[in-house]
Amino acid sequence: MEIGGCRVGVRRDAPLRSIFIAMVYAPRAWGGYYDQGRASQTWGWTLHQSCEDMLSYGAAVAAAKKRIPASMRSPIEFVAQSHACSAPVVLSPGVGVMRVALVHDYLNQYGGAERVLEALHTLYPDAPIFTSIYDADVMPDHYREWDIRTSFMQSLPGWRKHFRRYFLLYPSAFESFDLSDYDLIISSSSAYAKGIIPRPGAVHVCYCHTPMRFAWRTRDYVTREQIAGVQGAILPFLLTYMRLWDAVTNTRVDAFVANSREVAGRIRRYYGRAATVIPPPVVLPPAMPLPAGDFYLAGGRLIPYKRIELIVEAFTHLRLPLKIFGDGRDRARLERMAGPNVEFLGWVDEPTRRELFARCRAFIFPGEEDFGITPLEAMAAGRPVIAYGAGGALETVIDGVTGRFFYEPSAAALAAAVAAAHVDVYDTVAIRQYAEGFGLDLFLARMRDVINAAVDTR
Repeated sequence: MEIGGCRVGVRRDAPLRSIFIAMVYAPRAWGGYYDQGRASQTWGWTLHQSCEDMLSYGAAVAAAKKRIPASMRSPIEFVAQSHACSAPVVLSPGVGVMRVALVHDYLNQYGGAERVLEALHTLYPDAPIFTSIYDADVMPDHYREWDIRTSFMQSLPGWRKHFRRYFLLYPSAFESFDLSDYDLIISSSSAYAKGIIPRPGAVHVCYCHTPMRFAWRTRDYVTREQIAGVQGAILPFLLTYMRLWDAVTNTRVDAFVANSREVAGRIRRYYGRAATVIPPPVVLPPAMPLPAGDFYLAGGRLIPYKRIELIVEAFTHLRLPLKIFGDGRDRARLERMAGPNVEFLGWVDEPTRRELFARCRAFIFPGEEDFGITPLEAMAAGRPVIAYGAGGALETVIDGVTGRFFYEPSAAALAAAVAAAHVDVYDTVAIRQYAEGFGLDLFLARMRDVINAAVDTR
């Protein structure tokens, strides 16, 4: 690897300390404040992925390969419990016995990324899940039945409230996991999980929700999170280190999967890697058309970057009924902004959530998301979506067919779109059929194909 013009040897399995040494010996890598530009222009360094030969799995694997018919195409045909190791065992055509682990950034909030993890867990129900922290009280009850293994960060004081302030510790947390027992590692990552250190010869497939948003789009993050003062002044310098770690650790991934073309473009820009695009799965409830109510719907995690305040401001002005499901640290501020026509429902169970989608007049989606799974959940119920025309929404909403766009991130532009949508006519059956193209079965089949290809390449 070349950093700042210096030739530095940082292997695929290099731990954090080695990357830090590379930073020390390449001072030019620290230069400049990075935001949305190209890493090579701002830092002056280039990554070269190693081409190490790590294909040997030993005599046991070779023997297992001979026993599996060549006609078997899927890498997930048999799952059993190994007597020699606690890791689940997968017999993979063309490779042999594979022990599987799943990795996820953190399990302390429930959203689209966690729904992807649930789907991956469907593929490997016996695989342990390695994560930095796990708050069982805020996650679905069925997670308690999973084999979830946390890092040392689970013992940090006040981690439930201050987990963001510990951001410099996450790289070490994921590098501290001992994954030497596993042949196949699948990470679900929007920040740190892809930085695990696989053993030589292991296959690592990363489902990337996005490269670190706060590190690569720092100005947007600081503005949206309203970070000011000393913290706002220091944070960009600390995130320079995070960007370097994030870029270097991409070489630990054998195959990237992106949740959208938007994210695949970021992976290409920041990591110099290609990614297969597989949209997140939508769990499709039985098609039961219900008459639309008079209310509009929004929801999810109530945090600043979701831009829920645009919805609250627009609907308070329009005086149209609005229901908002979900919870988050921004809820109190949003409630203070809201008029009497805006109802906050808090956390709702899945049957209630599906009924809300089915009965709403339209779902409102104002954020610039990497993909955005909730609009598709509304479409699965046959309901149109009014979305901000940027990011992942451009890949899920068809203007005039499954919804309508507004193109300025303001309450006034959203209010105008809602008013214009009053005369729109939508075919609920066509909307539902479109959503079926993002179903769980299709997601699982595509993931099997990518995993199979990564294993064969290794």
